[in-house]
Order: sequence, then C-alpha cells, then structure tokens
Amino acid sequence: ETLPEGTVFVPPYDHKYVIAGQGTVGKEMIDDLQSESITLDYLFVCVGGGGLISGISLAAKALSPQTKIIGVEPEAGNDAQQSLEQGRIVHIETPRTIADGAQTQHLGNLTFAIMKEHVSQMITVTDEELVDGMKFFGERMKMVVEPTGCLGLAGLRKMVKNGEVAKGSCCGVVISGGNVDMKRYCELISSSLPSS
Repeated sequence: ETLPEGTVFVPPYDHKYVIAGQGTVGKEMIDDLQSESITLDYLFVCVGGGGLISGISLAAKALSPQTKIIGVEPEAGNDAQQSLEQGRIVHIETPRTIADGAQTQHLGNLTFAIMKEHVSQMITVTDEELVDGMKFFGERMKMVVEPTGCLGLAGLRKMVKNGEVAKGSCCGVVISGGNVDMKRYCELISSSLPSS
C-alpha cells in the first residue's frame, strides 16, 4: 500500500532519529543520577524491535561506560536474544505473549548493529513474571504499567533471584508505559498468580 502524497512513514524503531530520540530516556536518567553522584551498575530495558535499548545504550556508553545494559524480552519472543547469540538477525513468528509491545518478529538492521556493540546481556522472562511486575507496580507504587513496560523490572527481579546481581548494586529500570486496556489489566492482575 502506498502512502498518500505528502505523508512520511516513520519507522517505529529502525531509524537513526527514532533511536536518537529514545536515547534521551537514558541520557536523562544518567544525568539525573550523576547530579546526585550516583552511578548505575546495571540498566534494565525492555526490547521489542530494539529502538529503545539502542538509543539508551548509546547514551549510557557515552555517559556511563561502566553501566551494564541488560535487555529483557518475553520468553515467547526472544528474537533479540537469538540474534545476538547467533550474530545475525533472527526472524521469528509473531510471539504469543501478553507483552504486545514486544511482539516484533525481528530486530532492525540499525538496532541489531548497535545492540551487538553496546548491550551487555539479553534475558527473557515469562508472562507470569510480567503479571507479577504489574501487581508490584499497582500495589506498591500505585502505577498502571502495561505488560511490556514490566519487562525491565521482571528481568531485574529474575537476575537478583538467580544471584546474578550483587547485593548493593545500583540498578536502573526503564518502565516503558501504561498503554493497557483497563479491563484486560484487571483480568491480568486479578489472576490466580501469586504476587511476590
């Protein structure tokens, strides 16, 4: 399908300006923390097509090179993890996950190149861990966060539980949004899954 005359297609993640814009998330976080003499050991970021983590990792490596950038994606849609492990962009079927913002089938060419260079590790989490994160944000922080927005927290909690993050480490988590239908949100957080 062609676009109407005078319109411009803006790719959702694989464009230098989109990546640069998303990098401001990392820049602002690091600038704010450094103004308080705080340095992040880890920064956990959700991954779909890779635009957000690409921009953030570029900013972090420029401003806080010792910070490890950890990408987190749904277990059912680990195309980024597979791509970095195999050294090539891996294409998958649309993943079946509640993290609809991460239902991408592959990374972009730009995002893959940046992630290969600047992302320290890719991990996956289950939908159950995402629901647990939604409950945590709702109960403890009074925030409505969509499942995709919970990827970073779920990744941090998983690595802490597995002893992969040292006690006393300074960790940042990017929470990407609250774009969730309230009926679906209530169904998910009221499920029989235990909250921890």
